[in-house]
Amino acid sequence: MADPTGELHAAIAEARQAARALGISDFDTPTSLDSGEFNPDAVRKHSFSFELEGLNDAPGISDIESDLERIPGVKARIVFAEHRAWITAPESVGPDQLAEIMAKHGVMARLTEASLRRRLDHPHGLRPQPSRRPRLRTLRARRQAEETRRLIEREKRAGRLRAEAIRHLLQDPESRDVLYTARDLVTIPRLVFSTILAIPVIILHYVVAWQFPGWQWLCLALALPVVVWGAWPFHRAMLGGLRRGLSALDASSSVAIISAWLWSAAMLLFTPAGEIGWLSNPKLFAFDQQLLMEGEIYLDVACGMTVVLLAGRLATRRTRLSLMDDLAQAKPDPQEEYTVVHRNRATGRQEPEKIPLQEVNVGDDLIVPAGHIIPVDGRVVGGSSTVRAGLIEGRGVPRRVKVNDHVYAGSTAVDGELKVRVIRTGHLTRSAVIHHWVRGATRRQNRMAWISTTSASWLIPASLIVAVADFALWYLISGNINAAFTTALAILACVGPVSLALSTSLALRHGIEAAARHGVLLRDGNTMRQLAESDIVIFNRVGTLVEQEMSVETVTADHGENPDLVLRIAGALCMESDHPSSKAIVHAARHSRDHGEGGDDIPHWIEVNHVSITTDGTFTGMLTLPTAGGANDKHVEASLWRPRTMADLTGRLAAAAVSGGTPFIVRWKGKDRGVITLNDIVKDDASNAIEDLSDLGVETMMLSRDTYPVARRFADRIGVASVLAGIEPSRKAMAVRAVHARGNRVAMVGDSSVRECLHVADVGICVVGKQPLADLIRSNTRGLDVVVLRTDVSAIPQTMALARRTTRLIEQNIWFAWFYNVVAMVAAISGILHPMLATVLMISSSLFIEWRSRRARVY
Repeated sequence: MADPTGELHAAIAEARQAARALGISDFDTPTSLDSGEFNPDAVRKHSFSFELEGLNDAPGISDIESDLERIPGVKARIVFAEHRAWITAPESVGPDQLAEIMAKHGVMARLTEASLRRRLDHPHGLRPQPSRRPRLRTLRARRQAEETRRLIEREKRAGRLRAEAIRHLLQDPESRDVLYTARDLVTIPRLVFSTILAIPVIILHYVVAWQFPGWQWLCLALALPVVVWGAWPFHRAMLGGLRRGLSALDASSSVAIISAWLWSAAMLLFTPAGEIGWLSNPKLFAFDQQLLMEGEIYLDVACGMTVVLLAGRLATRRTRLSLMDDLAQAKPDPQEEYTVVHRNRATGRQEPEKIPLQEVNVGDDLIVPAGHIIPVDGRVVGGSSTVRAGLIEGRGVPRRVKVNDHVYAGSTAVDGELKVRVIRTGHLTRSAVIHHWVRGATRRQNRMAWISTTSASWLIPASLIVAVADFALWYLISGNINAAFTTALAILACVGPVSLALSTSLALRHGIEAAARHGVLLRDGNTMRQLAESDIVIFNRVGTLVEQEMSVETVTADHGENPDLVLRIAGALCMESDHPSSKAIVHAARHSRDHGEGGDDIPHWIEVNHVSITTDGTFTGMLTLPTAGGANDKHVEASLWRPRTMADLTGRLAAAAVSGGTPFIVRWKGKDRGVITLNDIVKDDASNAIEDLSDLGVETMMLSRDTYPVARRFADRIGVASVLAGIEPSRKAMAVRAVHARGNRVAMVGDSSVRECLHVADVGICVVGKQPLADLIRSNTRGLDVVVLRTDVSAIPQTMALARRTTRLIEQNIWFAWFYNVVAMVAAISGILHPMLATVLMISSSLFIEWRSRRARVY
């Protein structure tokens, strides 16, 4: 009888030989067949995540995991709360095989979007192996990025990148924009070299006593490398713009530098200025005709303009802090290894294992040592530590966390080791979603910056036309070609398109990043403007002005009714709801039951069937109430509802409904039996925040389902000007739209429960709280203009104040930029402005705009 194992080995050897003939030689990793036994660490693995349907009970999870892990090399983790399974399996095990095993237990498994995307990227089911040498992998990635950058640069020089290049520039926040000087070429060595050569040139021009015979020719030689190599970033930007039919913002400076050197060379070659012993007598004003008749050289302008521009661009680049850079530095390396603790099913012991971060799954227990960044969102299950919040949520002081506290990715464990049970990892973590949001806002902002930069670039051809016309008119009127060139050179030197281009985009970027650093995410610059123009802020009371916790304040029963029975029935109806009001009623009902209140006449357990919630928030269901003897139970229809107007109630219940907090009416057998009022805990800073909005001239409104007396009483506690009371959830969006129809700019503040209201407002401000950020953003593809990660109400007036200050800065920047360019051109045309002084004024205008725009960082 033939040996099947030998035949299989022979077939594998033949296949390998054929693969090597095709150039495939990656067979260094031993397989299970080579060694005769399966070695799970010797084969490549991939990870799957499944969405599960039919997972009805948690005890059955261990059986499913055990069946899956019977396959050699498979590790499975099923989280009942998420109804998801995370499975790591060898490459030979496909998702269909895993799904079939789960189907035997009555669970239907579907691959998630992330797993499907990975399989599309790697159609053979292989994912790149995590390197055990992260430093080498990082260096390799850097080299690849550097090669890509060089390829793009070569394509740009060749002129083959047009629409593709512009698309790349719009996406890259630190793009090498052809309208700006190439940032990589503006370096400190270039500035130092240019300054060393420029200093003697400038000194010899202005100190006549030091002008030795032939000094002008030495200056010409010293100025040549400064004009060519030192000013190359500006020449390159100009040439790049010409290839693309655009005007580089430093094109006029490039033309001025080249023109100044060529003019000086011509003067030395063809006029008495080149004679040995000639002395220069430079003047600041072109209208002093006699002193410019014999000729003048402008090597000082060529060198001085180059040095000033290089210094100004370096200063500008060093003062521009990018939030994207800070977020990238705080992002953990997916190849970094962390210790994960697994429970051995056979021994029951906890076994630590070091795995790369990208292989950490939901449900794993991750060890975070002191001083390390927490890479996942999770719940602390062991240890305690002081946690310093991440970059976006880091406005508060460090907090102490212990078991059962939640921590988020990007925060740092300062002084203690934590064991964190993973709830979200990868792109679903809070920090990853924030990074994605900020990157999207930056890309949208880059598009707006591109528009403003393109508009400012039209100033370049306009200045060239004005300079040529000025040269011709001065020469025709005065006959002095030197004076004509001086005024034309001053025009090219003074024009400041960079200040005009930065007047809008830089302040907006600083404003958006300042808000993000304080826990408020703005969609783009247009949101900033709309927020600044908003004159009414509407608050949804629940989720914004009050804490999430509520408590039962009073229970009032109608005549002949038992208040404990009223409370028990209300708790039975809303037991499955996660709303804070429902939790408060259920808690009070359980407290009443556990303490035996109401005596034996009140059933300890009330059976409820067919519970449903109507569109207006009313709970309805069928109750089973035992009779006194217990022989015949009563089946009655009951409901828990909230009144909208005083007309809905009469008598004792009406008085109770308006005398306290939020009222809930309990009804069964067609009759209202009692009123339960709930007490809202107002946030500590709510009244101060409302006062700050009033100081800004913003009218405040509150949206509530409560009757007007109850809503008005709550609004008076915190100072809200107007209330929209008795509004059903399904009609809240219509109420917001009605306020907008009056001609107001409306900013709506609420949580995800009023998402339709956020959609119809001019600015939708969503307060996240503890809700998973990824789920919120995925379910609200529109209407999320502002996302508030903080829980304090003061974030609203602070953000509106920032928006108004940023908008005001932008308007002032635009006025200043235009005023400077017009006044400087008029001064240059009239001969008042010397080219060297014009250069200093031009770079000063850009730095002044930079300085003013940085004021938008103040939150």
